[in-house]
Amino acid sequence: MKVALVHDWLTGMRGGEKVLEIFCRIFPDATIFTLLHNPGSVSALIEEKEIRTSFIQSLPGAAQKYRNYVALFPRAIEQFDFEGFDLLLSCSHCVAKGAMASPGSRHICYCLTPMRYAWDLYDHYFKQGTTNFVSRFFISACMFYLRKWDAKSACRVDRYLTISRYVADRIRRYYGKDAEVVYPPVETDFFTPGDETEDYYLCVSALVPYKRLDLAIQACQAGGRRLKIIGTGTETARLKKLAGPDVEFLGFVDKEVLRKAYRRCRALIYPAVEDFGIAPVEAMACGKPVLAYGRGALQESMIAEETGLFFPSQTVDAIIRCLDDFEQRQFDPARIRKNTLRFSEDVFLTHFRAHLENALTSCL
Repeated sequence: MKVALVHDWLTGMRGGEKVLEIFCRIFPDATIFTLLHNPGSVSALIEEKEIRTSFIQSLPGAAQKYRNYVALFPRAIEQFDFEGFDLLLSCSHCVAKGAMASPGSRHICYCLTPMRYAWDLYDHYFKQGTTNFVSRFFISACMFYLRKWDAKSACRVDRYLTISRYVADRIRRYYGKDAEVVYPPVETDFFTPGDETEDYYLCVSALVPYKRLDLAIQACQAGGRRLKIIGTGTETARLKKLAGPDVEFLGFVDKEVLRKAYRRCRALIYPAVEDFGIAPVEAMACGKPVLAYGRGALQESMIAEETGLFFPSQTVDAIIRCLDDFEQRQFDPARIRKNTLRFSEDVFLTHFRAHLENALTSCL
């Protein structure tokens, strides 16, 4: 079987790229098709593959500002020629699922999420007042076009797999398609418990508006609690202005530093609604409880009052009450970690192979 792996873009190693890495292990002779590739930005296993890029690669400033060309992404993904390939396996959070397979071939999509900024997180990405009227008009028109294209191109996929029941519901709502759940892989062999706990709470996240790190900052400051924040993003400057002396911004860190931060924190605070949430599972793999907003896929990866606590609303008061409640309780690190083993890379590989074989058989 000749296989094409279709990925939105290759500009860094995040959750989607770790999934792609496993796809490369399953299909070592596969060719990768992607809108854009910044050489050296992903793992050696991915870099050594044949990687074919779209015309986005040659546009001015695309290496850093590729999102500025989002209106061209549908055309770019459609220009790929998959003649001679038996299987398209796409890993999609933007337009990869819109790739057009040749007649007689099959397309299976591991959908990380429908486009967040075009659908339910439009207001978070493009808040009124952040751009002038002309910019808002063009952004609105662009997102309207992307939504229409995204829904229309959904029928190009023969079978959807996805990362959580929460995302499966959104795929059904936006695309009118059913999706089978295969939870994404987490490095549970690397993220393991330590021996020391220090007096601080932790946030690990992209610093972007919908993550609501402002709530965690304000809640910790209100109670005089120390908070460390790992991550970078467009909200960095605003959050630093909001924060007091008990909040420490660590920026981007390597895996060793991240594991140490997980091991030594009292708990991870996670105020966002997540499609899956890798960071909470990494923290739990280190035996640490998670204090999270009780919506989204964290309801699938956590066990309430055993691996952490949920707060009922995205408000400062709700997080403060959750912190107060947490500090009156004891949690068992071994039980917390045990829950995360169902998300190991080996489990993902086993489940994905089984679902893939079933999908290929049913598509024949």
